[in-house]
Amino acid sequence: MRTGLVLGAGGILGSAWMAGVLPALSGRLDRPLGELDLVLGTSAGSVLGAALRCGMTVEELVVHHAGEPVHPAELSGMRRLERETGDGLPPLPYPWFGSPRLVAAGIARPCRVSPLVAAAGLLPMGRARIPSLVTLLDGLQAGLGRTPDRWVPSAGRPLWVVALDYDRGRRVVFGRAGAPPSSVADAVLASCAIPGWIAPRVIDGRRYVDGGVASSTSVRLLARPSAPRLDEVYVLAPLASHAYDLPLDPVATFERGVRRVLTRWLDREVRALRARGTRVTVITPGPADLAAMGGNLMNPRRRAAVLQRSLETSADALALALEAA
Repeated sequence: MRTGLVLGAGGILGSAWMAGVLPALSGRLDRPLGELDLVLGTSAGSVLGAALRCGMTVEELVVHHAGEPVHPAELSGMRRLERETGDGLPPLPYPWFGSPRLVAAGIARPCRVSPLVAAAGLLPMGRARIPSLVTLLDGLQAGLGRTPDRWVPSAGRPLWVVALDYDRGRRVVFGRAGAPPSSVADAVLASCAIPGWIAPRVIDGRRYVDGGVASSTSVRLLARPSAPRLDEVYVLAPLASHAYDLPLDPVATFERGVRRVLTRWLDREVRALRARGTRVTVITPGPADLAAMGGNLMNPRRRAAVLQRSLETSADALALALEAA
């Protein structure tokens, strides 16, 4: 069976939730998740995907999200992540639009640049930076004897990292044939650069931002005729849900409304991939997971609780997803 793994956007808490799902998923498959035929990561999912491809095990990822360092790289890198992301609120952005050229592209070519993508150019220029991710990924690659300044996914088992060209509105898939040259760390930072929050990443002279602006998972990429043929694909989508809680917090209530829209978009992408003959299993947070997350997916103080809840709910969630597939 040729198997793919899609890891979606979802911020710090989405990453913790996915880490909690990975043990249940890995118990079902016949090989380590880092050795699957294709790993596709967007934003937070790109961090997990790159870590798996670079040699971190599922057990190590769970320990990391529980707050314990598991690699020498983390001692100098990921332990600074919470200081860099602060209390889950963005630092004051720069007082100018992030990408007037993206807005202009949306006006000039509305059939090619969606209004929602173009609207990301109206957000102020983000100020935050997360260099600890570079330290982590470069350290993991060096530990495997790889050169951090080159793209080095395993032969025959590609890692795709999705970002958005911030001036042209085009989705770019680093690690795929024809993509701009990049290191793994640069590609992941580009995929995680939330407009209005984190500064765009410049690669080969172009600015890139979070791939989640175009799609929370980019599953539709796998439905294209040029994509590798896969027998089955497992999709972890932290920003979608098929069952909800009833939060009282107005911020969480608003988040659930946005989540419902993203879920409909994901369902359309999944149908397109299934039409290609691929078995697609979609796993999303349930009511208990959403209650643990609250309304701000960048809140680091909830990370351990979200991880623990995901570890408790993921087996049942996977079983339900397999039935639906």
